[in-house]
Amino acid sequence: MAAKPPSSPAESIHRQLESLCNSYESIPWETPRRFTSYAARLHRITGNLLRLSPEILSSPTVHTALRGISGDLVKAVETVSVYRERSKIFVLINCRSLCSSLQDRTAAIGGWLALLETGLKDVTDVRKKVSDLSRDMKQAQFSVTENEMRVYSTLQTEGQGRPIAKPVQSAIIMDLARALGIDPTNHAELLEHVKLLKNDLARSNSVSERRILMSLQRIIDSCSAEPNISALSLDFDIEDESQILPFKNFICPLTKEVMKDPVVLESAQTYERTAIEYWFQRCLEDGRDPTCPVTGQVLRSLEQKPNIGLAGAIEEWVNRNVDIHIKSAVKHLSKDPPSMDFVERVLDSIYKISEEHPSSRYKIRNASVILLIMNLLKNCSKSISSPLKSKALMALLSMAKDEDSKMIMIREGVTKLAIKSLAGSTEKEKEKENALRLLIEFTDNEAYCAKIASEKGAFLLLSSMAENLECPTLSNIAEDVLKRLEVIDENVENSAAAGRFEPLLSRLCEGSRDIQIEMASLLGKMTLTNCSKEQIANRSAKVLVEMLHKPETRTASLHALCNLSSSDDNATILVEASVLPAVTDIILESHNILSEQKELAAAIIANIVTNPGHWELAEVNKDGHLMLSSFVVSHLMLLLPQVTPQCQVSILRILCGIASSPKACDQVATEIKSGDGIKSIMEYLEHPETQHRIYALKLMRILSESSGGDFFDQLRLLNKVVLLKEKVLDNQSTNSERSDAACILANFTLSGDEVRTILGAAFLKWTVTTLKEIQHTPNGRTSRSSSSMLEGLLGLLLHFARNTNAQTLAWVKEHHLIAIFREQLSYLLHPRCKHLAVLGLKHLSESGKVLVSDGESDPLPPQGFCSSMVFMCGRLSPELSSCPIHNAPCEEDSELCLLKSNCIKPLVDLLVDEHTDVQIASVEALSSLIPDTFYSFRRAADELDRLGVADAVVALFINVRPGELQEKAIWMVERLLRGESTSQRFALNQTLVRALGEALKHGNANTRKIAQDALTNLKQLSGASGKISGPLRPWR
Repeated sequence: MAAKPPSSPAESIHRQLESLCNSYESIPWETPRRFTSYAARLHRITGNLLRLSPEILSSPTVHTALRGISGDLVKAVETVSVYRERSKIFVLINCRSLCSSLQDRTAAIGGWLALLETGLKDVTDVRKKVSDLSRDMKQAQFSVTENEMRVYSTLQTEGQGRPIAKPVQSAIIMDLARALGIDPTNHAELLEHVKLLKNDLARSNSVSERRILMSLQRIIDSCSAEPNISALSLDFDIEDESQILPFKNFICPLTKEVMKDPVVLESAQTYERTAIEYWFQRCLEDGRDPTCPVTGQVLRSLEQKPNIGLAGAIEEWVNRNVDIHIKSAVKHLSKDPPSMDFVERVLDSIYKISEEHPSSRYKIRNASVILLIMNLLKNCSKSISSPLKSKALMALLSMAKDEDSKMIMIREGVTKLAIKSLAGSTEKEKEKENALRLLIEFTDNEAYCAKIASEKGAFLLLSSMAENLECPTLSNIAEDVLKRLEVIDENVENSAAAGRFEPLLSRLCEGSRDIQIEMASLLGKMTLTNCSKEQIANRSAKVLVEMLHKPETRTASLHALCNLSSSDDNATILVEASVLPAVTDIILESHNILSEQKELAAAIIANIVTNPGHWELAEVNKDGHLMLSSFVVSHLMLLLPQVTPQCQVSILRILCGIASSPKACDQVATEIKSGDGIKSIMEYLEHPETQHRIYALKLMRILSESSGGDFFDQLRLLNKVVLLKEKVLDNQSTNSERSDAACILANFTLSGDEVRTILGAAFLKWTVTTLKEIQHTPNGRTSRSSSSMLEGLLGLLLHFARNTNAQTLAWVKEHHLIAIFREQLSYLLHPRCKHLAVLGLKHLSESGKVLVSDGESDPLPPQGFCSSMVFMCGRLSPELSSCPIHNAPCEEDSELCLLKSNCIKPLVDLLVDEHTDVQIASVEALSSLIPDTFYSFRRAADELDRLGVADAVVALFINVRPGELQEKAIWMVERLLRGESTSQRFALNQTLVRALGEALKHGNANTRKIAQDALTNLKQLSGASGKISGPLRPWR
């Protein structure tokens, strides 16, 4: 079957135009309808052309013209199909581009028709029709209607995604409905058009079009939710009178609410003034003429005339309804108990009346509604929910804009109710917010501010909320309330008590002299945390020091500085502010200085020098004397008997602080010992006031730790040793007194006779019993004073442990001192206590060695040919049944043998202690286990190696730095390496060899000699034979 020949251009144009002309009636838009009328004329022309001869149609001019018309016609048909098939809103969004496209296609087709005319010279009648159509199409002007253009401009603005007010939304709906030809109140039909638009934009990539769709959906949804036009309506029955519904002309077409300020436009339509102004502003922003939203009329003038008659009618209606609602509110709030469902609606109604009709607030006030709401909050606070409380506070907040109402609220305790609402969980956020806003309303009056500040916990609650950044809204409002309250001088103290010091500090630093005195006095009597003291000192220290130089401000400044100096962290701040020269001058100045001022100045210095710090190098006068100088100490000693008792205590504290400084201890001791210093201080040991005794004993204890024998000689001359013993035993004395007295006695150098006569067996028994009581407290912990007492008691036990007198040793064995010292090592003690316990074990071990050496002699060395071999090999040994340490029989629970009393492992464990003093004492105690004689040495060395002592001491030596601990450790390492098994085991330990090599290079003379001997024992030096390189000498 032969293929169908292709159709000619004229036939193709004819078919397209036939389809287009048939859709004329279904197109509601003016622009495509006009184009379709041209298409109908072209359709008739193409019908005439099809009747012409093929020769004419195939001529180049005619053929080209027809092909051109066909191409532009295809594009025009596509544009017309958009008008016909797409949603009307889509057409409105694109009306300008669609109109422009048809304009261009029409002109183009007119041009092609002009070309077609030149090819039809012999066909006069057809040529005339083509010429007329060409002219008309080229002259055609398509344009968008004014209404369509206004809607287009509005929709394009919506495409920018800007927020719009509700009146503008209503006006947009009216404009759009007018363009669509539907009723603006028919929201269902509007929504159908939006759904069609949504389908059209399903594949659109235009952000602007998507925004327009979303905006229209929101606008229609908003307008569909019609507001309750019966303003002030209640959702419960009113028995006496029914509320009056508003007339239709009371309602603004844009807001759908009763108008408050009705105005008339030139179109004779009435609107709410603010609503129509919103619409006019939007029109101007869109670049379009302002129109009347209801009629669509373009307005020549924006004049808005008040509709006085309508406004009067509305006011009368409002007043009538307000009266009805207030009467109903009183009725429901007066019920006992009130119905919470009705109460919630009443509160909403009262809030609405107050906000929307401020002139009616006096009616609410006169009807006692405020009192009823406050009584509700007072009497039903536990039974009503937080949201209901929030609404009650919101109603009061609105009524607080009325001054007379505020006075009633203040009188009835509104501030207390608001503060009470601030407490509680975070779930009450809305209630707290309304309470805070209510408080803000009362901060514009000084008397009201004082009332708020007087409420219990007000500043504390507000401060905690202001600092809670998890709730930024509440935090910001609370901060605003506080700032308003802090403007009032009377509230500064409450603010500071809540931790807000800025108002106080700003007044202190920038205020007048009287204000500075007031603020400094306030600062002096406040109870502050250490953190707060540091914050205040950083801001105010220099100002307070300047105030010390003025007699009238001095006392207040001293009180403040005394409070601030009680924090250890502030010592450096105050020293850098040059407080020491000023207060030292006050103490040493004898004229025009009040006793109170001297007391405060002395207390400030005492607080500063409590701990070591910058004060040690601080100058205290123009002559450059330092706080640690003998000048200061001597003057303090001279002042001590001349000042008030309180000042005496502070001076004793100052002397304690200076004496505690490592940089000045000897100097202080020398200065105090010169003259009658010791005697004058000792007098305070029996002072009737406790604080005098405490700090006098503390000073004596510090001096006893650093002074030489002459210090104790003076105490003996003053016959105070027995007094100290009695103080230790006195249960009426404070723990601090007893512990310091014990430490002073412990630091004494007592002879054996003094130990027996002054201390004695009974005192030893009391010491052991007290120590055990302290050690076995129920919670397993010891207080600071108990730790000090423990230190003193252990020091007292050392007097007995050092004594080798037979009677004293009998007491030692009776009370099992070695077990007591060992037990101390298992507790988490202060380093000083551990150090004393280890020294006790050392002394007892040394006493055991002395007893063994006094009771037994070494066996005679062998004679004869083999004597040298025996000497070298050490084959001769005592009986194995004896103690390997003492080479003599020791009881299993021996009180003088570290091995039998199981003390070696605790001492080995202490070799890794973090405190060097404890490590040194442990090495010394372990060194006491090494015999001084050859014949008992190797057995002891092997035993110590078996117990892990050698490994622990070698590890300590390898890791220790040069110094005393290294010297002690290397001495013991060298002795242990003389043991046969030990030297063989460590001979290949290159780490030990390197450590010994470093000691040989860099140690002192004694360390180098011992290192050389140790390397010889390890056969690491040339000529070494493993022979003991020197006599066995104990550590000196």
